[in-house]
Amino acid sequence: MPVKFGLWRVDGESVEQVSPSGISSEERLEDILEQRIEILGLGELFQIGRQVITDFGKRIDILAIDELGDLYVIELKKDRTPREVVAQALEYGFWVEDLSFEDIRELYAKHHDGEDFDSAFTSHFEADIPEAVNTTHQLLVVATGMDVSTEQIVDYVRGYGVPINVLFFEYLNDGDREYLARSWLTDPDLDAPSGGSGKKRPPWNGTDFFVAVGESNERNWDDMVRYGFVSAGHGEKYRKVMENLFVGARVWAAIPKSRAATGAYGYVGVGRVIAEAVGILDFDVEVDGQRVNILAAPDLKATNMGWEADDPEQCEYLARIEWIDTLPREEAVWEKGMFANQNVVAKLRQPFTLQRLNEVFDLSPE
Repeated sequence: MPVKFGLWRVDGESVEQVSPSGISSEERLEDILEQRIEILGLGELFQIGRQVITDFGKRIDILAIDELGDLYVIELKKDRTPREVVAQALEYGFWVEDLSFEDIRELYAKHHDGEDFDSAFTSHFEADIPEAVNTTHQLLVVATGMDVSTEQIVDYVRGYGVPINVLFFEYLNDGDREYLARSWLTDPDLDAPSGGSGKKRPPWNGTDFFVAVGESNERNWDDMVRYGFVSAGHGEKYRKVMENLFVGARVWAAIPKSRAATGAYGYVGVGRVIAEAVGILDFDVEVDGQRVNILAAPDLKATNMGWEADDPEQCEYLARIEWIDTLPREEAVWEKGMFANQNVVAKLRQPFTLQRLNEVFDLSPE
C-alpha cells in the first residue's frame, strides 16, 4: 500500500494544506517524464522512444534503457482503469522480452531522426554499451491512484517474478506554483520480484566508488597523488557526479583505457574523501608550509587545469582525497572481468573487483 502524501505550507503561525488536484492532462505528465525522466527515481535512464508501436499495434508511452542494458516500459494510466493498464503493461512485457539489440537500434533511430543508437548511448552514459542488452526488463505503471483489487493483482504477479511496479504521482497546486509528489507501490530499492531470473546488480555497500581519472591537459594522475584530489569538470553532468563523493566515501581511482594518455590503464589508487568537491578556484594545497591555490602549485603536470576556471558551471571540480595506497600509472592493476566504466563517478558494487583490489592494494592505514 503506497504512503499517502500530504503537503502543508507554513507562513509564520499560519499552516495551510496544499490540496491535490488533477494534472491538466496525461500528455503533460508524459511530456514532463520525457524531459526529466530522472524524477521516476530509477537512476539514470536513456529514452529509446515515446509512443513506441509494438507488433500488436499498441503504443508504449515511453521505452527507456539503463546503463546495464536493461529495458524499462513506462506506461501511463491515462483514461483506462488500473486493471486495464496493468494488463496492457504485461502485454508490452511479452513484446519487449524478445527485442534484439538490432531491434533496439532500429527503434531508437526511428524515434530520433535516424540518429545512431550506439553513439548516443555512449555519449549519454559515458560508458561502452554492455555486451549483453535486454537480458531483463522492468514494467512501470504510472498512475494517480489504484483500487485494492488491482494492487493485489500486481503484488500477486510480482510474487511469480513478473518485474512490474506502480508509481503514483500526486499533483498539487499552490497559487502559481505546481508540485509533483511521488510514491511507490513497492520500494524499487528493495530486491526485485522473487521469481525473477534476470540479472541483478549486487547491493552497494554505501561506501565504495569507482572514479575515472582519465588523463589529459586538464588533469593528471601524478598531480592527484601529489596534492591529494580527484577531479572532473567542464560540464554540468561532470560537476554533478563529483557532488556524489561525500566525506568518508572510499574511492578507487582508475585510468580508463579510452583516456590513458600513455597507454597504461587500470586501477591506480584507493583513498578516502576528506572534503567534498569544490570549484578549482576554491581548492588550495600546501606548498612549503603555506596554503596556495592549486593553480599556483609548482610543477603541475596538467598544464591546462585552469581552463574555464572563472566559470563555476564549466570549471574543474576537485574533491580532496587522503590516499591510502597508490601506484604509478605504469603499474596500474587490471584483470579481465573487473568493473570498467567510463562514467567519471560510479558506485562500485562488483564483488570480484572489490575482492581483487583489496588483495592488491595495501589498506592497512585504515
